[in-house]
Amino acid sequence: MEIVIALASAAAVLFGADRLLLWLESRGHVRWRRTGRRDLSLEPTTRLDTMLSEHTRR
Repeated sequence: MEIVIALASAAAVLFGADRLLLWLESRGHVRWRRTGRRDLSLEPTTRLDTMLSEHTRR
């Protein structure tokens, strides 16, 4: 009986978290399920070595 209660409470927590994230998504705070993925080909690109190298300003 304890396992049934544990599974039911885990399902309730997951359902509640999903509803919370959908609510936050409708307000524009997160991207969860309903919004599509961003087209990464339109995003600006930067080479990794230029991001990690130390730049000294003169």
